[in-house]
Amino acid sequence: MKGIILAGGTGTRLYPVTKVVSKQLLPVFDKPMIYYPLSTLMFAGIRDILIITTPQDLTLFERLLGDGSDWGLKFSYAAQPAPRGLADAFIVGADFIGTDHVALVLGDNIFHGHGLPETLARATARSSGATVFGYTVVSPQQYGVVELDDSGKAISIEEKPTQPKSNTAVTGLYFYDNDVVRIAAALKPSARGELEITDVNRVYMERGDLFVEVLGRGFAWLDTGTHASLVEASHFIQILEERQGMRVSCLEEIALRRGYVTLDHFQKLAERCAKSSYGQYLLDIHRSFAKSHGAES
Repeated sequence: MKGIILAGGTGTRLYPVTKVVSKQLLPVFDKPMIYYPLSTLMFAGIRDILIITTPQDLTLFERLLGDGSDWGLKFSYAAQPAPRGLADAFIVGADFIGTDHVALVLGDNIFHGHGLPETLARATARSSGATVFGYTVVSPQQYGVVELDDSGKAISIEEKPTQPKSNTAVTGLYFYDNDVVRIAAALKPSARGELEITDVNRVYMERGDLFVEVLGRGFAWLDTGTHASLVEASHFIQILEERQGMRVSCLEEIALRRGYVTLDHFQKLAERCAKSSYGQYLLDIHRSFAKSHGAES
């Protein structure tokens, strides 16, 4: 399975800070916003990733992330000249996807919770169909909304309904089989002129191939698209890290623990930023990991 991070858009809700930089490059406490969706794909075991952004921001993402080899990953980049809806990612990324399955995560979405890798593994294990992730919210009118029957099967899905049929919002994380490329290419723009991801999901639902994983009370799903939500997300990450002493969405640590990089390589990454608190954390992880693994690389 391949992965796509959609990091385009104009960031109008975060004006004026997004006049000169993509919102996905803004910090969420101690790291760039895009680190968080990247970590989600890593937890799903996805290592071949396409980053879609605007033409003017593409070189900035390349400077920040490189080719992905620092973390044992492989990055590709593509430009989306204008926002055409989430489903446009499968048209822009059609050549990248090829004949593989694909996961799409929005660049401003943060997922955190115990058991997240296991939840993601259920989605990657499905040989066909689509998997979306539901989350109970107070104001479902702001989101795509999925209605489930008593068995947990999706029976309706709507985009920002005025009269929601449930409180289960569809988050910005989607897993699809390869049919999504054909489905997206056949879509017609909605009334707001976009190719809607909800229309893609409805195609899968109508053929009985849409699976919904509902993220329960132990999970946090944060959308960082407004000034207030960006500050709230930063506070959330700060509290978690300072109380637990563990970094959230630390790409280097995830890569080490999942065996994507060697201990020697990890040490070089840590030493490269040793003067920062982030680098000191990496050095602490290196010492702990080396001790528990007999200094094997």
